[in-house]
Amino acid sequence: MPSSTPAGARTSLGDVLRVLRLADSVGARLWIDGGWGVDALLGAQTREHGDLDVAVEGRHLEGLLEALARDGFAAVGEDGATAWNFLLRHGEGAVVDLHVIVLDADGNGVLGPPEDGNAYPAAALAGRGTIGDRAVDCIAAEWAVRFRDAYPGDAGDRADVLALCGRFGLAVPEQYRG
Repeated sequence: MPSSTPAGARTSLGDVLRVLRLADSVGARLWIDGGWGVDALLGAQTREHGDLDVAVEGRHLEGLLEALARDGFAAVGEDGATAWNFLLRHGEGAVVDLHVIVLDADGNGVLGPPEDGNAYPAAALAGRGTIGDRAVDCIAAEWAVRFRDAYPGDAGDRADVLALCGRFGLAVPEQYRG
């Protein structure tokens, strides 16, 4: 995984909507992940975000990168960047964390070499939410919680998990109870 979002990065609602418009302009379907994905599921922004996590099909990557570059985004060049997971930063501070996937025959979004076994399960890619006044594809609530339970969460993860569990009637993972 790439290093964390660069210090001082802030990715606003306007930044997210701009990235979505750029993706639309080249026919690239995005799935919103991370904190903005949680906000999409909840239908409102709940906190500030340093970056916008998105999954994009590899077949759409070149067009998306060209559109983002024309708009002022450039590769960060962080330690740990891979061809399937890397950061782009806009000169004004917004950061996009790209997760490049290839959909397999079952609809799973394979991330990186297939033999590594990293994938968004097809059910995870079935989420729908709203950012601003726009409907978006995003990581499904159950999977957003599961993904946050796979590592020691911080205060932002706790808030996200509790909000999702409350809204969607999901069980709160043990690390986020109490």
